[in-house]
Amino acid sequence: MRTIIILNPKGGCGKSTIATNIASYFAMKGKKVALADCDPQGSSHDWLLARPDTCSTINGIVVENDRLKIPRNTDVLIIDTPAAIGDKRLGKYLRKAQSLIMPIIASPIDIRAAERFLSELFSFKGTINNKIKIATVANRVREDTLIAAKLEHYLGNVKLPNGKRLPFMTMLRSTKTIFVQQNVV
Repeated sequence: MRTIIILNPKGGCGKSTIATNIASYFAMKGKKVALADCDPQGSSHDWLLARPDTCSTINGIVVENDRLKIPRNTDVLIIDTPAAIGDKRLGKYLRKAQSLIMPIIASPIDIRAAERFLSELFSFKGTINNKIKIATVANRVREDTLIAAKLEHYLGNVKLPNGKRLPFMTMLRSTKTIFVQQNVV
């Protein structure tokens, strides 16, 4: 079973959105997918409940006392983590994962939080070098802005403990949604 953890201790960076999209991708490819919503906010779980029955199956996982009850024959497990995760829980999640995706928002606060977190993450000796494939995703980026350029520069220069460049998967653009209310008389 492949386990992908979506992790960033900073809230509001898009962990649940990325987790649900990755789960959908693998489900559409015919994989048996389980989505564990470990965040007390429950956004991924709410998304699963609102998802039409006509879509490819994604099993929601019940998380009890930080224990995951994973359905048998699961091909891909996606773990949506909570914000403000501590060392003990972080280590527990890292032991389960083969891949880690870290969403980062284009803002000075988020970039500084990412720097601190990556430093902490790399302190888990041997975990990142030997076991987990890690990559970042720049999320909700407004193109052609100074902060987008700073984030891209930062992510393009982060090094793993082994000296290799930290993979930077993609930059997801911020879009404006316009809601039009129609009055029906």
